[in-house]
Amino acid sequence: MSKLDTLLKIKNLGIVAVVRGNSAEEALEYAEGCIDGGIDIIEITFTIPNAIEVLKTLQSSLQGATIGAGTVLDAVTARLAIMAGAQFIVSPAFDEDVAKLCNRYQVPYMPGCLSVNEILKALEYGVDVIKVFPGSAVGPDYIKAVHGPLPHVNLMPTGGVSLENIDEWFRRGVFAVGVGSNLVSGSKEDIAGKAEAYLEAIREVRK
Repeated sequence: MSKLDTLLKIKNLGIVAVVRGNSAEEALEYAEGCIDGGIDIIEITFTIPNAIEVLKTLQSSLQGATIGAGTVLDAVTARLAIMAGAQFIVSPAFDEDVAKLCNRYQVPYMPGCLSVNEILKALEYGVDVIKVFPGSAVGPDYIKAVHGPLPHVNLMPTGGVSLENIDEWFRRGVFAVGVGSNLVSGSKEDIAGKAEAYLEAIREVRK
């Protein structure tokens, strides 16, 4: 899948499932629950033990799903993730070396930024989507405020997005949202049910 294809898929689906877990097995079950519910864009965080093996397993077993790596803090980790098949890279903060590496391999990089200065710096390094993190620190109105002077910026809030407020985020103009524990918790069946609810909420607000 090309960089453009990955970005378009994220925009069209509107949501990235942020998967954490205490073990590789738990993370795999969480990811499968998300996919069963229709969310087939999965961010595997590097806080998961043996995250590389989780990435490889998902790439080989879940055909058609888009699997990326999250909590990527440096270029070495980013390259390992890309070599393991990661189709996008997500960080809690912007890193110049990670941005250069992702540009070199034409893999979307979505770094966490909160201030306009951070956003502008990331844009200068070719970042296509800004992860507004933590979204809970600013709320949906922040999206509209940033789009005042920077209407062209693709913003993806992560942290603080829930079923109760997802419509507010989309009405303010987000590119997509990232959702972690509000989605990815409970049994596989629980997660699948919540995934379906999130997708329905996105369809409703986009009508």
